[in-house]
Amino acid sequence: MHFTQHLVRKYLILSIIILALTIGGKGNNIKGQVADSADISSDTLNRSRFILVTATGTALYAVSIPALYVLWYKDYPQSGFHFFNDNDEWLQMDKFGHTTASYYIGLIGYSSLRWTGVPEKKSIWYGGMAGLVYLTTVEIMDGFSEQWGASPGDMVSNTLGTALFISQQLAWHEQKFVMKWSYHSSPYAQFNPDLLGNTPLQSMMKDYNGQTYWLSANISSLGLQQTRLPKWLNIAAGYGAEGMAGASNNPSEINGIPVPFSERYRQFYISPDIDLSRIPVKSKTLKLILKTIGFIKIPMPSVEFNKNGMKFHALYF
Repeated sequence: MHFTQHLVRKYLILSIIILALTIGGKGNNIKGQVADSADISSDTLNRSRFILVTATGTALYAVSIPALYVLWYKDYPQSGFHFFNDNDEWLQMDKFGHTTASYYIGLIGYSSLRWTGVPEKKSIWYGGMAGLVYLTTVEIMDGFSEQWGASPGDMVSNTLGTALFISQQLAWHEQKFVMKWSYHSSPYAQFNPDLLGNTPLQSMMKDYNGQTYWLSANISSLGLQQTRLPKWLNIAAGYGAEGMAGASNNPSEINGIPVPFSERYRQFYISPDIDLSRIPVKSKTLKLILKTIGFIKIPMPSVEFNKNGMKFHALYF
């Protein structure tokens, strides 16, 4: 797997999500998950907004998919469509990444359509499916590449992320549970920089040892709020993994350089969290910023559980 292409692919997909978050953050209200509606009733179509949203979404799709093909697949042999089982890689950390990406693209699709005045149910289904459609296209491209293959595990994870968003929106018309992501540096990238990153920014995207994926629940919306608890207070459960210098196992050496032994193991976390989209602020610009970065888990005290027992972190990133 060529390092530059691997990195460009992740950056390209992340850029699409960030750009769409910025656009979608201007959308209609999801009871604290998306910015307030400006000047349209919930089911009155605003044609100029609808054209803007559909044109932007179409352009992002039309530009990014060919770009991925050129940067990722073009120089590798093609084959008939086939599957590749990568479920044993990275202790399934990459699957949580797929779920999170699919969830947020669906939320963005929904909120953008609501901003245009598309009715609630149509916005839920058409917008909420955006992540699954986009990431399935990428899996199909993988399936025709001789070097890789479509991953059933990735497809299941993409579906779970979409289902998490759509089911909540249908049932409650809000997102009581949201996916989040956090990162801290790990010592493992230095042993396999091609896979785990040569720079801090690259490692942030590629080093699963330092990433944690969270399911964050809003206490107030679950009816568990006490009188003095703020409405933005969440409780989050996290999943991480450590000790991984390779995808399925740790090599003893890379390019002739010995790799120290490290035991691969899973980590589970419990931590308080902050739902940035529920913080009451008057500035529209600040609201947009908070909602755009709302997928980041704020560093907080956390309790870790792993095969070695329990560990307390005064401030976990």
